[in-house]
Amino acid sequence: MKNSIAIFCGSHKGANPHFETEIERLGSMMASQHRTLIYGGSNKGYMGTVSNPFVASGGNLVAIIPHLFPHEVIHSQPASHLMVVESMQERKQQMLDLADVFIALPGGVGTLDELTEVLSAIQLHLVDKTVALLNIDGFFDPFLQQLQSMVREGFMQQSLLDRILVASSAEEVLDKVDKD
Repeated sequence: MKNSIAIFCGSHKGANPHFETEIERLGSMMASQHRTLIYGGSNKGYMGTVSNPFVASGGNLVAIIPHLFPHEVIHSQPASHLMVVESMQERKQQMLDLADVFIALPGGVGTLDELTEVLSAIQLHLVDKTVALLNIDGFFDPFLQQLQSMVREGFMQQSLLDRILVASSAEEVLDKVDKD
């Protein structure tokens, strides 16, 4: 079992209520399986959605937050380990160093930034870690189509695309990362 999982997700909630339900399930399941959740430290949006049930279930939470964020966005429940870093770049590097697995949940450009930075590090052979998309209701389908276009046009290798695990439910994504 891969225990240390970094979550990339929106600091806001989207319009689809199914996203929130599935993300809450992921947080609960990770805690019940005694995994470590590494995330951006906020209690806002889907960061709060995944971390609240995780913390309530007694999970080991590692929150990494840049000092530039206001104090009120920091998770209201204490993290097992809170890291306040200088920049977003330092946060991403800490997550890259600490996690065995990266799971992207629905989110915006920050989520895509974190995800593509990990994919770039894998492509450059700087890390060899698992990457998964929790593709609830096909949220990541357009992104996957863009990656397929990059492969077709010669900007990306098929082998990198093949490394991205895609799952539509919390159970499926945890099962896939454990089998990778």
